[in-house]
Amino acid sequence: MAIVVLLAAGALLALVLQSRHDIDREARNRSVAVAETFAHQLGLQPALKTSDPSTILQPLAEQTRKAAGVDFIVVMDTNGIRYSHPQPDRIGKRFVGTIEPSLQGKVHTESVEGPLGKEIQAVVPVKDPDGEVVALVSAGLTVENVSGALDRQLPVILLAIATGLGLATVGTWLISRRLRRQTHGLGTQEMTRMYEHHDAVLHAVREGVVITDGDGQLLLANDEAKRLLGLPENAEGRPIRDVPGLERRMADLLLSGREATDEVIGSGDRLLVVNQRPTHPRGRPEGAVVTIRDSTEMQILTTRAETARRRLKLLYDAGGDIGTTLDVVRTAEELAAVAVPRFADFVTVDLADQVIDGDEPAPGADMRRTAISGIRSDHPLYPVGRLIDFLPSTPQARGYGTGRAELVPDLSQAPGWQAQDPPRARAIVDYGIHSLIAAPLMARGVVLGVVNFWRSQKHEPFDEDELSLAEELVARAAVSMDNARRYTREHALAVTLQRSLLPRALPEQSAMDVAHFYLPAQSGVGGDWFDVIPLPGSRVALVVGDVVGHGLHAAATMGRLRTAVHNFSSLDLPPDEILARLDDLVQRIDHDHNQDAEDADGGVLGATCLYAVYDPVSQRCTMARAGHLPPLLVGPDGTTQIVELPAGPPLGLGGMPFETAELELAEGSQLVLYTDGLVEERTRDISEGLELLRAALSHPDRDPHDSCRAVLDMLLPARPTDDVALLIARTRTLGPDRVAQWDVAFEPSAVGAMRSVAAKKLDEWELTELGFAAELILSELVTNALRHGSGPVRVRLLRDHNLTCEVWDGSSTAPHLRYAATTDEGGRGLFLVAQLSEHWGTRYTPEGKVIWAELALPGTPGGGETVLSAFLDVDPL
Repeated sequence: MAIVVLLAAGALLALVLQSRHDIDREARNRSVAVAETFAHQLGLQPALKTSDPSTILQPLAEQTRKAAGVDFIVVMDTNGIRYSHPQPDRIGKRFVGTIEPSLQGKVHTESVEGPLGKEIQAVVPVKDPDGEVVALVSAGLTVENVSGALDRQLPVILLAIATGLGLATVGTWLISRRLRRQTHGLGTQEMTRMYEHHDAVLHAVREGVVITDGDGQLLLANDEAKRLLGLPENAEGRPIRDVPGLERRMADLLLSGREATDEVIGSGDRLLVVNQRPTHPRGRPEGAVVTIRDSTEMQILTTRAETARRRLKLLYDAGGDIGTTLDVVRTAEELAAVAVPRFADFVTVDLADQVIDGDEPAPGADMRRTAISGIRSDHPLYPVGRLIDFLPSTPQARGYGTGRAELVPDLSQAPGWQAQDPPRARAIVDYGIHSLIAAPLMARGVVLGVVNFWRSQKHEPFDEDELSLAEELVARAAVSMDNARRYTREHALAVTLQRSLLPRALPEQSAMDVAHFYLPAQSGVGGDWFDVIPLPGSRVALVVGDVVGHGLHAAATMGRLRTAVHNFSSLDLPPDEILARLDDLVQRIDHDHNQDAEDADGGVLGATCLYAVYDPVSQRCTMARAGHLPPLLVGPDGTTQIVELPAGPPLGLGGMPFETAELELAEGSQLVLYTDGLVEERTRDISEGLELLRAALSHPDRDPHDSCRAVLDMLLPARPTDDVALLIARTRTLGPDRVAQWDVAFEPSAVGAMRSVAAKKLDEWELTELGFAAELILSELVTNALRHGSGPVRVRLLRDHNLTCEVWDGSSTAPHLRYAATTDEGGRGLFLVAQLSEHWGTRYTPEGKVIWAELALPGTPGGGETVLSAFLDVDPL
């Protein structure tokens, strides 16, 4: 309280002194500002030149004084005679103050005893345009008016001081009361003496004492407790979970707060007997008092229990550390690493050569050293990768043949083991390795290999207890090894199956330059696929799909869907209809598998597909997708965009239609189709992957192969968890020099004219050899269109890898190939078309249909040879 009073008095004194200083400075500043402002008024000097300046200046000065908030404004001549004053009777009398500095053109401030009391005033010169002082202006304030602010603030300040004193008094009383209650009324001397006695007793006893509170903090630990528990010096005051060196079981006991009587807990190399009692100072648990003592009489039991604990921990760690991946070699490396140095100084794993490839080993198979782990790297053991043919006398061969572990206590006295490689055996013994356990890896009755445990540092050889531990450790690892072997086999089969189902080489076509890439997932082959399918009329179809799931079933399903796409594409259906038929197929597959109770998991979990058709003549691309990611379009100028394509449901849901989108592609545009394994990964979301894909593709000068490499360099993960499929196609166009098109009048006489113009065009293209067949085909197709179809009729010739003849009409009636009877007048036209052409067919358009036929160009296999042999056995009419 005395300190608070002194601080309040000092603060009040400082406030008064500061206030006085601020009053004087404020008065001077305001006086000078008002005087200078009035001295520079425009009407001042004209008023001074009048016969009676006071008449003008007195009201002007009073008006300005009231507006400026000063006590007086006095205008005087150079002799100090006033022209104005707040008290009119003072006008004409001499000014009270110093005017000499102002007559010299300076601004002068001073404190004087004036007519209004003690004043702070400023005197400012009034100069004519020539700079000569013609009058003086003085403005000022009385001190009592300026100091009114302090008088208003002083009660508030005194009230604050009184409040502070009151709070200090109450706080002091409360703190004193709490201290008296906590010390039970003891004084400082009694408290000091009690603490000294407590500290002496606490740290002198040879029993550990620990006190905790209800919040899980360590309040106190004496010297013996720190020694037994291995606690640092700064352990007190820290949360029990954060105390370094404290065993987990001991920490759990301290945090539980439960009663414990002679409970044995291991801590380091000691077995501690612990007693714990909760404290109830206020009728509720608020902590615990723990006493700890070292049980020296249980030393033998401690050793055995510690040995058992280490072995159990080894087996426990082996269960979590072995088999983290489905990789045979990695599993062998994990098995070798988990036992060093806790069980053996060196561990080698030898597997039958077939196991590494995923197959079951044959009896007597050679073994390959797959993994080595040891305390040093300069050992003389066989290196990794060495193919070893163990002799029958070696413990490895005996263990591999019988399936039982072999113990060799002393390698220097084991001639059967030394016979395998005498020089290397001597080097191993000289190195210090003296004992061996050879434990076979056996799963489901099949021995996969042998694990060798070597000892060098400990002088004692392996014993029977350690032999049983080795057998149990290897038995647990054998399950993981067999799982990895079976997975390796299935993965290899799935990869082989999938690669056999994917296109090995892209077909020849002129519509696009195409680059592709496919990589199966590391963790299991999925069902991603892609395809490039040439279509009639120099068109090409691009397909990318993804079957959900991994393994053989996903790869087989992918093959079925890819085959179905090829079949549906041969019907020349639009993209949305192809997806609709695929959707029906997936539903049937699911239905068939659901009917089979033994193959409940064989259905299609889900599939997506994107189908696009590009026409190099019209430069239009029609596409549809079923739940697949939209394609990317890279313009010739390098701009990239995600094609706004209706999503459509994944295949197999049914009941939802698919929509198509059509867009025009400039020559040189790149269409990029991909699966989600390329853009989606654990470390990034799909939107980030799409942005990276767009950045990698924004280089129009690259060809599709370079673009493919750039995308893979930027996006391909090191170990992909899903299949990656990528298809980049750069568009071409079929120029006017390779396309001829005519409208045909809807009358029979137009057939001959059509044959004539077609023959001329073939002569221009230097395809005269195909004239007979082409004219005959066009004649039959145009005649069918005029006789059985409807207008308008149009003919188009396309010169590409082959010559395509197309006849368009407005009817959707499909022609059918059949054998005509001898007496039939017609029915032989399509038969002639089929025999003269390599391929022929029909595709439907929104306006009708197109019947097309393809002829091989001269110089190509089958080109230039008119097939007439088929007609030689026709009966004469």
